[in-house]
Amino acid sequence: MTRAGLFAGTRMASHMATSWLSSADQREQRHKAMLSKQAQFLVDELGQLKGSVVKIGQMMALYGEHFLPEEVTEALHILEDQTSALEWKAVQKVIREELGADRLAELEVDPEPIGAASLGQVHRARRRFDGLELVLKIQYPGVDRAVDSDLDAVAQLLRVARLVSFGPEFNDWLEEVREMMHREVNYALEADTTERFRERLADDPRFVVPRVLMQYTTPHIIAQTYEHGHPVSSEAVAALPLERRSELGKAALELFFRELFDWGEIQTDPNFGNYRIRLAGEGGNERDQVVLLDFGAVQQYSDDFLDPVIQMIRASYEQDLPAVIDGGVRLHFMKREWPDEVLDKFGQVCMSVLEPLAPASQGWPECAVNDQGQYRWKQSDLPSRVAREAARSAISRYFRVPPKEFVFLNRKLIGVYTFIAVLCAEFNGEPLLREFLYGETRDGGEPGLGGSL
Repeated sequence: MTRAGLFAGTRMASHMATSWLSSADQREQRHKAMLSKQAQFLVDELGQLKGSVVKIGQMMALYGEHFLPEEVTEALHILEDQTSALEWKAVQKVIREELGADRLAELEVDPEPIGAASLGQVHRARRRFDGLELVLKIQYPGVDRAVDSDLDAVAQLLRVARLVSFGPEFNDWLEEVREMMHREVNYALEADTTERFRERLADDPRFVVPRVLMQYTTPHIIAQTYEHGHPVSSEAVAALPLERRSELGKAALELFFRELFDWGEIQTDPNFGNYRIRLAGEGGNERDQVVLLDFGAVQQYSDDFLDPVIQMIRASYEQDLPAVIDGGVRLHFMKREWPDEVLDKFGQVCMSVLEPLAPASQGWPECAVNDQGQYRWKQSDLPSRVAREAARSAISRYFRVPPKEFVFLNRKLIGVYTFIAVLCAEFNGEPLLREFLYGETRDGGEPGLGGSL
């Protein structure tokens, strides 16, 4: 990586030294082309490795749009597909060392992984004495010990390749990535978090959370019950009637509200591989269920952060622009000294994010409303519209880097909206939001599981 960084840095320095004679337009075009070339070189180098280096690159692709040039984040997205599995002999050695001979003898482990990621891979297994189906999530050797050095190496590679301008905001965000990486390789923490969410959702028939089997769980292996289901984007889910798909979408939205309003603990990884859909009748269940599979990226938020976030949500719903702006200032991604027109526009963009949760048809585009007056999440194309509106405004000249916590929370919200859009669900989220904001009941019945607020 050091060699790659020095090579990239030398090439960028040479490019800058020979560009000063060009016109402004030519310099801009050449600079963009060089950034793309540098970014592709970076991805090619990272892609030769495994473990936390690749995971860091994937995180930067997901969360780095505020810090990295567009050419870099586009190239880094390639790493999301580079998840080749480790050979069985190496994985088997980890299992044997972690579990010991006696425990391993209780299990029949399938050598073929059912999933592979940058930090580890997953194998199905069967417990011999009772036939229980389970999965083993196995961490690659040495990953947990390499997090800090790998992150520092990637940061240094970005620095010498001149792909990012380092400053306090970027450094804060980098430290947040470091903390998240340490959480993701802390399997004891993930096991505890999984069990905590399972207990919270135990009485909600819409969700399934695997049960952790502590007797087979170690610092580098998590053993859980195998929970079957279909990918969110599968044909089986797409073939469901609209009403059933919409109920699944409502469940996903309510879960996000519970994480935000009730628990202050949010699963921030929007990867659809973390979810499955179990259809009614497939496992004795009477209704469709969302299977939640991964709790390695769960983050806890303080009241100091959540209070202004909830203030902005409430103010957006109530169309209280000054309160939206005040919440943004409290979160430190708006500044009171900005021109009023910029603050107003920023607040309006924030308010537009709540479009699916607003009173029916309040400012909805025609494409976003069905003939029953319900919101059409996929057809609305809301995330793209909001992004275009922000880019066209003066916001881009003032807005730099949001608080690191907000970056991850924003990514989660986009993930929830996308999850619902992929389901092609059609419903208005206002009743759910009002339940959490004001403790109101839905359809004249009892408050839902989040209605205690």
